[in-house]
Amino acid sequence: MTESDHKRSIRSFVRRTGRLTASQQRALDEIWPSVGVQYGDDPLDWETLFGRDAPRVVEIGFGNGDTLVAQAAERPEADFLGIEVHEPGVGHCLIKLREAEVSNLRLLSHDAVEVLDRQIPQSSVDRINLYFPDPWPKKRHHKRRIVQPAFLELCWRALRAGGALHIATDWANYAEHIDEVLEASPRFELEERREHAGDRPLERPQTKFERRGLKLGHRIVDWRYRAIE
Repeated sequence: MTESDHKRSIRSFVRRTGRLTASQQRALDEIWPSVGVQYGDDPLDWETLFGRDAPRVVEIGFGNGDTLVAQAAERPEADFLGIEVHEPGVGHCLIKLREAEVSNLRLLSHDAVEVLDRQIPQSSVDRINLYFPDPWPKKRHHKRRIVQPAFLELCWRALRAGGALHIATDWANYAEHIDEVLEASPRFELEERREHAGDRPLERPQTKFERRGLKLGHRIVDWRYRAIE
């Protein structure tokens, strides 16, 4: 077992086995071959992948992909890579991608930490989005939270100097954790922290998980951090 494999023995997600709808399965069969990216050890060639050199945004854990597709549609001048492990979410995103007729979005279905570690070239990304990651609210599960020093190191390595790391959560305890971990990081400096009631998202659309948290009476916290050269 390599050091990298050992780090991934504790994962930040549980691979749910949600049932694929017939339309999601068709999308995986018909659309994935043209926009899906296979996981592998070789670094991505961004210009070959998108056919151009443009600003690049990576979104980790895009859920059902509604907001990811919306962002890609709103920013045709940028290229987007969405990473998600759950097949129904990937299938749904593919359907929305086709409906929106966006050409600047690619999807990769694998553990985002391993993708950052092995497949994203160094200093090649302009922005990383991490919206409403699993909060793992029980104290004994806090070690599973994706926002940890090793994860920040991978994000910093992927980002260009001055690139942005955007994070959002609706869990107060996770917000405290994120504040602590990022404050201790020498790789990032805080540019903006915004706490709101769902009415002031920071440079992003509102998400499904955000709406769910608001119904529970949660406050939303958004951050934008800058990668230090």
